[in-house]
Amino acid sequence: MLRREMILGMAALGLAACDTTGNRPLGPDGLPLPAAYIINPGDEAAIQFRMLDSVNALRQTAGVAPVALDARLTAAAATHSRDMAIQNRPWLFGSDGSSPLARAQRVGFQGRLLGENISESFESEIQTLAAWMAQENTRAVILDPNARFMGFAWYQEDSAKLWWTLNMGSDPAVSQPIAGLSF
Repeated sequence: MLRREMILGMAALGLAACDTTGNRPLGPDGLPLPAAYIINPGDEAAIQFRMLDSVNALRQTAGVAPVALDARLTAAAATHSRDMAIQNRPWLFGSDGSSPLARAQRVGFQGRLLGENISESFESEIQTLAAWMAQENTRAVILDPNARFMGFAWYQEDSAKLWWTLNMGSDPAVSQPIAGLSF
């Protein structure tokens, strides 16, 4: 009898140790809801450089040149992230009807904007990058061989929802914007 109680006790202890949900709430499917990724004040530079390093590692693996952070593309990304939160929808157009190209031009970026990736999530920048790499169209933006500059920013709501924006642009000396094209 004691042996059976010991075995049942050990099994219960083992099962309790496997519980990784803690006090996390459960979703309608009975699975724990994902934990929100909270960005604290002062984390901005670390997050931007972690994303830059991750993007450049992926680009190196793909055999394309690395990119550098560009303050103008980052400003355009930050503006759009906040605007998506205000609109409460992830899409490429601003509330004023602006396109990604127009936003890059507004901040004075002299190269060609090659693409913009956006996301609405509660996930980290690395999880967001992994999701972008899983999709052919957003992966193509990250691995564009003409890209030399990257802008990356986000806006986090009080609910912890994140609105991510990544912009990739060309070297102004190599690739000028299309003449006569205005947005």
